[in-house]
Amino acid sequence: MADSTRPLLSDSNSSDSKLPPPRTLDETIEQCIGNFGWAQFLQAALVSLAWVFDAQQTFITVFTDLQPTWHCLDSDLCNSSSNLCTLPNQTWSWDLNPHVSTISEWGLQCAGSLVNGLPASSFFLGCLIGGLALSTLADSSLGRKNMLLLSCLIMSLSSMLTAFSTTIWVYAFLRFLNGFGRATVGTCALVLSTELVGKKWRGQVGAMGFLCFTLGFLSLPLLGYINNGNSWRYLYVYTSVPTLIYCVLVRFFVWESPRWLIVKGRKEEAVSILRSIGSNAITMSFSSLCLDVEESNPDVYDALKILVRKPWSVKRLLAIMAVGFGIGMVYYGMPLALTNLNFNLYLGVVFNALSELPAFLITFCFMNKIKRREALIGFTSLTGISSVLIASLGQRLGSLQILLELVSFFSACTAFNMTLIYTIELFPTCVRNSALAMVRQALVFGGVFSPVMVAAGRDNQFWSYGMFGLVIGLFGLFVVGLPETRGSVLCDTMDEEEIKNLTKEHIIG
Repeated sequence: MADSTRPLLSDSNSSDSKLPPPRTLDETIEQCIGNFGWAQFLQAALVSLAWVFDAQQTFITVFTDLQPTWHCLDSDLCNSSSNLCTLPNQTWSWDLNPHVSTISEWGLQCAGSLVNGLPASSFFLGCLIGGLALSTLADSSLGRKNMLLLSCLIMSLSSMLTAFSTTIWVYAFLRFLNGFGRATVGTCALVLSTELVGKKWRGQVGAMGFLCFTLGFLSLPLLGYINNGNSWRYLYVYTSVPTLIYCVLVRFFVWESPRWLIVKGRKEEAVSILRSIGSNAITMSFSSLCLDVEESNPDVYDALKILVRKPWSVKRLLAIMAVGFGIGMVYYGMPLALTNLNFNLYLGVVFNALSELPAFLITFCFMNKIKRREALIGFTSLTGISSVLIASLGQRLGSLQILLELVSFFSACTAFNMTLIYTIELFPTCVRNSALAMVRQALVFGGVFSPVMVAAGRDNQFWSYGMFGLVIGLFGLFVVGLPETRGSVLCDTMDEEEIKNLTKEHIIG
């Protein structure tokens, strides 16, 4: 039996070592954390909780900014089919307290779609700018843990301040700030959780985040029901306080990624974390592993410079971003487009949230068996076909429409989950967080167009569901140009990834 007191990463050629000396950084870390233990499970679960708050802030305006129902006070001058904007104020009234929604509280029912959609648009604009401004910090100076903490803190504080908004303009600005902070929450949570486990468990751990996102999405109709009849401001308070508590937990209980620490040259901290995580004694020094200095210590934007330096990485990034754009348009647009269907909004949101559960189960249970390219083509095609069928039916068969909508949203959710895990496997450690952030930017960018298409689809559903189907179907085909990554090892530098690709091509050839 090997001496348990031997340094975790010491040089040794002792014959009593049970494990062969690893040859690369990936193999070294894999021997440390390859076995999935309770310490890794608890870390992955705690990090993945960030997705709950991510989902809440993404979809909260579905309930805070909806137009409430109203009734007539003077039947001679008003009826239920009247245009609300043409009626005198004294002839009608809201069914509930005006404070239940931003629309009714600030009298925006006739302000037009541009003003009414400003808060949601500001949120997604904040996500885009925040992603561009913050995406490389987790790879360069801050690291995964500190970036996750900062993002959640901005999201929590801005959400709390939103509850005290006095005008639609202040409200829109705070939603922009909320989106700015939220931009990197999912990226950092996904990368950090998957880098704490071995390659065998990457898919399952990544799926834990998607499950938490589903739970966050599903919590909104529940919070909306509990808050029914009360001010919309309480919803922001209900979601901001738990996020602030979560920030405290991250600060004191979450570990930094050992991969990132090693790439940054902080080997002592990495060894300490690997001792806490792993059950295997590794007898190899990291000093014998050669990491490119420029890649291991990038400045704030150097990670992106490294990413676009190689033709193969640019090709991969553009292709997976194109796929993400199409998926994001449908994923963020479907819940908004529920108002165009003849179906209860609250039930529709619940069913959409629940449809993410089978998507999570597929990702969790079969990710190690599913070929990435074939699965993404299949799910994007299914989404496209279902969406086009919704548009072709019109309002004639409402029950069939909601069924097709659920099939379409389920397929988009599965494709969304798989795209993020696929991105992790396509890029090495030195640029992984930046690449994943860019793909999430593409997903959000697709979502920016969704509200416009949903508004246009109120009169003709081709401009909402029809366009959703065409876009995701066409953009999903870009995955054909990407390599298959099922079962592949995670590389840490661009050179390692390039050597792996050349070796694979040589074997195939």
